[in-house]
Amino acid sequence: MLIDPRGPRFAAALTSVVLAAAMITGSGALLALQSVAFAVGALAGLQRSPYGLLFRVLVRPRLAPPRELEDARPPRFAQAVGLAFALVGTLGFLSGADWLGLAATGLALAAAFLNAAFGYCLGCEAYLLLRRGTDRVGARA
Repeated sequence: MLIDPRGPRFAAALTSVVLAAAMITGSGALLALQSVAFAVGALAGLQRSPYGLLFRVLVRPRLAPPRELEDARPPRFAQAVGLAFALVGTLGFLSGADWLGLAATGLALAAAFLNAAFGYCLGCEAYLLLRRGTDRVGARA
C-alpha cells in the first residue's frame, strides 16, 4: 500500500507533543494512550491510527496532492518500534521506575521529533536495514 508521506510526518509532530507532555508530567497514563495510538498504526495501518484519521479528515483535504507516494511498510514498522519504547516507558512510570519511563520516552521523543522536524524516520531506516540484511541472507541460501 502506498501512502502520502506527509501523513506520518504530521503524526510524528502530534506524537512529539504527547511524548513531551508525558515526559514533563511523568504520566504513565498519557504514555499508555500514546501506546494505543502506536499499536493501531502498527497493527491496523497508518490510515486507521488516530493521527492518521486526523490527517486524512482535517489536513489532507487542504493540501495539494502529494508529489509522490511512499510504501506504508517502513512507517508501520516505525510505529511498532515506537510502541515497544512507549510500552517500556509506560511500565517504568507506572511501576515507579521513573528513570526507565524517562529514558524510553526520551528515546521515542527523539525519534518522533527527527521525523516531524526533518523528515528523517529512524524506524523507517531500521526497517530498510533489516530488509537489506534479510535479502542478503536469503540470497546466500
